[in-house]
Amino acid sequence: MFYDINIGLSGVVIVLLLLTFNAVRILREYQRGVIFTLGRFTAVKGPGLVFVIPGIQQMVRVDLRVVTMDVPSQDVISRDNVSVKVNAVLYFRVVAPEKAIIQVEHYLEATSQLAQTTLRAVLGKHELDEMLSEREKLNLDVQQILDAQTDSWGIKVTNVEIKHIDLNENMIRAIARQAEAERERRAKVIHAEGEKQAAQALMEAAEILAQQPSAMQLRYLQTLTQVAGDKSSTIVFPIPVDILTTLLKKVANPSGLGGLGQ
Repeated sequence: MFYDINIGLSGVVIVLLLLTFNAVRILREYQRGVIFTLGRFTAVKGPGLVFVIPGIQQMVRVDLRVVTMDVPSQDVISRDNVSVKVNAVLYFRVVAPEKAIIQVEHYLEATSQLAQTTLRAVLGKHELDEMLSEREKLNLDVQQILDAQTDSWGIKVTNVEIKHIDLNENMIRAIARQAEAERERRAKVIHAEGEKQAAQALMEAAEILAQQPSAMQLRYLQTLTQVAGDKSSTIVFPIPVDILTTLLKKVANPSGLGGLGQ
């Protein structure tokens, strides 16, 4: 009799221990538990020790950490009809666990698919040059669209980064030719601007020398000094025409030159 009672008590104790073991849940700091009682949403619990009534309540774990998701390479046709392959990386986290479980099935997969379609839609509205030079603006546009659409799912998109834009070989060569032509254009513009500034400086210098004829003689002497310092056997020195005219007149009229010597 007592043996049967002891067996029965032992069985009850074992059942209670099993129920207690199944009722206890331990959630980490970055986890939350969405509790359903008889199929209806009850509360969000955690972190720490959580009790769930076996058979009556169910708990779904949700991770609140930032998820890094790679967006697969997408075929995109730009607004100027250039075909490129674009891949990106998406950063998001769950801010409302109950919405992430109730409002959408498999929120990770849903967010991935939405990111792929949004990336194609946004980049298809821009030209190739904008894709290559305005990545920050495109990242912000994709992030804002994703954040607005996933808000009802309890998901916050924190950042979107376009990693790589893959071009075919023909387009790469075309861009290289365009860049080379742009560099040549800039070189010609800079050269023309230098010529313009040099001409302006020469005009100002000529005006100054014209006001003082003696300054021209000093400039000749300075030039002669510079040429004489070089290791050259031939010196070409310009002489003003008015000086040559005076010398020719003196040679043609020796008496005048003698009178000048006296």
